[in-house]
Amino acid sequence: MPSKGKQLKDLINAPKILIAPGVYDGYSVRLLEKLGFKSGSISGAGVSESHLGWADRGVMNYGDNVATCRQLAACSNLLLQGDADTGYGNAMNVFFTVRGFEDAGLAAVMIEDQIWPKRCGHMSGKAVIPAEDMVLKVKAAVEARRDPDFVIKARTDAAGPLGVEEAIRRLNLYAEAGADALYADALLSAKDIERVARNVPKPLVVNMGLGIRSRPTTPLMSPRQLEEAGVAQVSYPRLLTTAALKGMMNAMQVFMDEVVGKNAVVDRPDLVASFDEINEMMGMSFLEQLEKRFSA
Repeated sequence: MPSKGKQLKDLINAPKILIAPGVYDGYSVRLLEKLGFKSGSISGAGVSESHLGWADRGVMNYGDNVATCRQLAACSNLLLQGDADTGYGNAMNVFFTVRGFEDAGLAAVMIEDQIWPKRCGHMSGKAVIPAEDMVLKVKAAVEARRDPDFVIKARTDAAGPLGVEEAIRRLNLYAEAGADALYADALLSAKDIERVARNVPKPLVVNMGLGIRSRPTTPLMSPRQLEEAGVAQVSYPRLLTTAALKGMMNAMQVFMDEVVGKNAVVDRPDLVASFDEINEMMGMSFLEQLEKRFSA
């Protein structure tokens, strides 16, 4: 059977756009697999926010990140794509960072060219390192992988602070350094997305910022529109995190209003997943089979 990296690389290079929603915990990877998705993009912001309780501003370190990725890969058959932020240091550090994410069972890892501490791609105040320094990081990442098909994604955040032409220039340098896929973050128009896609030599990845519409960001486009613009993969990094938090907020508001406030007995199946639904999704049938096979 082809390696995870080879399977993902084939999907990214296929004519049809690859849809890889953002995942961050056991619920999200199990849900995507149940719905038939082939790949999920592990959201660095989602991991930082849900596991550490801090915004995506460089608080999460390598150990926190790779440990979570390993756990998600262990409970899922998805072709998971890791988010290694800036690589947690210089090019030498990137070498070992890539080794760690590949050894954790992922199919890909992404390195970005922001300065450290990084910011979520749609936050203001971003700055990038010199392109030449990022080229060295990409070269180190390519050399580090054990499987030659393990996908190295190189991301630039230069479009905001330095303009689209600089983003294109950098992505071409990163492709020449050996990156398998390119990621342009926070492009501000459909025209810019198409412009970048048509002027880089490797598959382009973009994200759609569902859940962050309070600020100017990448315009929302359908997968078909993105495919026609030349995009190879689209991720939705905040869709599940924002939906999960909103669901908890709604359920707790009812709880505070009715149960705490009015001392009432309230059960709202419309606000919660059932016990059976959770157990079915989280592999209970497999655990029961194991118990039967190996019980005394």
